Amino acid sequence: MASRRRAADSLKTDQKKKRKNKTTCEETAELCSLVEDEQVKRSVQEAWSQRTSHSHGDLELDCHPFPHCIIKNFLGSETFVENLQRELMDLNFHEKSNDLYKFKQSDDLKKRTEPHISGLRAALFGRFRSWLGQVLQVELEPIVDISCAKYEYTDILLCHDDELEERRVAFILYLVPPWQSSDGGTLDLYTTDSNFQPQSIVKSLVPSLNTLVLFEVSPVSFHQVSEVLTQDKCRLSLSGWFHGPPLERPPRHREPAVLRSPHLPRDETLLLEWVNPVYMDLAYQEQIQQEFEDSSEIQLKDFLKEEKFREVKEALRLSQIEWAKRGPPNKRCYEVASLDTLPQCVSACWELLCSEAFFLLLSNYTGLRLHYLCPADDDSDTEDEESKDVRNAEATGSLTESPSANESRAKELSTPVHCGELRRWSHGGYTLLHDAEAARAEYALDLVLPFCGADWQSEFGGFTCYVANEEDEELLTVYPEDNSLALVYRDKETLKFVKHINHRSLSDSANANSSTCGAFYDFSFVYYE
Repeated sequence: MASRRRAADSLKTDQKKKRKNKTTCEETAELCSLVEDEQVKRSVQEAWSQRTSHSHGDLELDCHPFPHCIIKNFLGSETFVENLQRELMDLNFHEKSNDLYKFKQSDDLKKRTEPHISGLRAALFGRFRSWLGQVLQVELEPIVDISCAKYEYTDILLCHDDELEERRVAFILYLVPPWQSSDGGTLDLYTTDSNFQPQSIVKSLVPSLNTLVLFEVSPVSFHQVSEVLTQDKCRLSLSGWFHGPPLERPPRHREPAVLRSPHLPRDETLLLEWVNPVYMDLAYQEQIQQEFEDSSEIQLKDFLKEEKFREVKEALRLSQIEWAKRGPPNKRCYEVASLDTLPQCVSACWELLCSEAFFLLLSNYTGLRLHYLCPADDDSDTEDEESKDVRNAEATGSLTESPSANESRAKELSTPVHCGELRRWSHGGYTLLHDAEAARAEYALDLVLPFCGADWQSEFGGFTCYVANEEDEELLTVYPEDNSLALVYRDKETLKFVKHINHRSLSDSANANSSTCGAFYDFSFVYYE
């Protein structure tokens, strides 16, 4: 009996040691005294509820363009901050890149056992979560949602609102070296219009060591992390969300559909004037069609006659074309030309891509029914049915058309249409995937004809990515190449975006002998059967 008791006592001692080791492994994170001050808490609570600004020492609350709070010297110990930085830099980071962002991110920090990481996590989602819930007068859930991010040269997180999975408040704790606005990496806040769409940046927060920024996630909380421009600093931060009942969201704004037009009545004279004779050869067109049908995409190099291409390229660079920025920034950012201001040669190139003769040429390249002279896949079957129907009609003396004949005529009467833009791309240009685009996705033929210069490099961005809807899988990447006509046929489950054009496009080495000066142009068209 005594030996059993001694064994039990020994077991309890071991358990106490384990608990002690577990406790000592976690360093306590001391938060700034403002968080413990009841009077400050009440003042912030009142200001937040009334959407008014408030400041007290290292704490500043601003409600323009949406409620956000900045707390400097958030952690009370410089030594703790230094050790936290060291632990975070020792983590494994993974490259993250898609239409919206490019940076390096750690694994979820929910279960990390490093002393300072676990200590900060306990303080944030313990004492500070309780304080924040009282300030917002909301019951925040005990969900731990935190990770570490490293932003280095050309890394970016484009405009978005953070609304997802009951996120109520977003936070960022900066652990950066001395940082200036010229280094990039600022947290930019956007105003919104009456449709809750982002308009313009009205405030940029420069990262600062041991500063916590938090903001309420809402239909208007549009923000971005601007591109990091410094090549010798790392923008290290901890970020995540406090979860709780989301704010009410109005119905999402739907943009009006882009106007589509039938072809222009232009004959093959235009083709003979503009298109490389190689691509006018019927035998070669059959070869192109076979390759296109196998892969649903093709690039036709040196598509325009060399003298025509040079003329248009020079006119784009030198002429006084009027350009207008296209937004909103949560969907796209580039410039589009006013067609009324195009010089004659550029206008003629536009007409080429809109012409009836070009529609027929595209039909020959792709096998798509973009012209009534292009045979449909089921024409032979339809002809057999129609012949039979005609014989039956003759036998019965009936003049009523059969259903199959009606259907055939409906096909003939359906007119292929198109829409297009002349775009100018420069540093900061991009397009993003968005829900409305996915909802409207349909079968279509994309055409892009770039004027970019031989020195445009893929690392600058500006390339078009095709992805499967609701999946990370990248199906195809089309890089801009001078006078290379890109054709891509996409289905309803395929979406596309243009990757953000980064600061490398402006570097001296890239533009020492450049004819594009960090910018390029393209004709972008979509054709529908």
